[in-house]
Amino acid sequence: MQSLKEILFKVSCGELSVVEAEKLLKLFVVDEVGCLAKLDGGRELRKGVPEVILAEGKSPREVVQICGVMLANNGRVIVSRCSVEHLEALRAMGGLDADFVVSVNEPARMVVLKNGFYRGGRGGGGRVGILTAGTSDISLAEEVRVIVEEMGGVVFSFYDVGVAGMHRLFEPLRRLIENDVDVVVVVAGREGALVSVVAGLVDVPVIGVPASNSYGFGAKGVGALMAMLQSCSLGLAVVNIDGGVAAGAVAALIANRAAMFR
Repeated sequence: MQSLKEILFKVSCGELSVVEAEKLLKLFVVDEVGCLAKLDGGRELRKGVPEVILAEGKSPREVVQICGVMLANNGRVIVSRCSVEHLEALRAMGGLDADFVVSVNEPARMVVLKNGFYRGGRGGGGRVGILTAGTSDISLAEEVRVIVEEMGGVVFSFYDVGVAGMHRLFEPLRRLIENDVDVVVVVAGREGALVSVVAGLVDVPVIGVPASNSYGFGAKGVGALMAMLQSCSLGLAVVNIDGGVAAGAVAALIANRAAMFR
């Protein structure tokens, strides 16, 4: 692979166009935090999806250290699966430095930190609908929301509209259709039936998120995952159990692509 200096030299000499140089630069940026982490800071430039730091399995001190590097080099950092201790440590970072803002979404257990100079990544404008079968699914739905909004999308969300009371679903679906959403994310546990129902009623892609909040036979989301994968409704894709971040990224990519050509 060519070095950064070689790419810039070729652009200055006219041997490489700006567009060609951008393609090569997208492969470059990796920020190292000692032996702790190698951060893919150029991911959003390269593929439209920002780097997300998983707090789970890391100490609060390690998360703070990683966030400091990401903030300095990228202007923004998104942290997922935060414990109470992680949230306290990240809030304390904001208290020590007035140059960046700490936004906490407690239901999602996610934190977004932004420097004053951060001006957003690539464009967006995609419209994403989010539905949950129950109130206990809201934490995953909020994970989806954070990712979609950080990727420049607009979210329309309606919670607790599962098939145990089917009549609850009709008004939210009408609202999603009126707002011309590009994709719908449905979070459901138990038997995951809401996903199949929605996919059978709308004319846009549906992304199913199996939730692990079920118990008994097929517990911990296994029953919901199997039901979604076995669904006969076409136009449906399924992410892993509790995959709110993954669903948000896919939904935003689809929606933002649609918005580009709208």
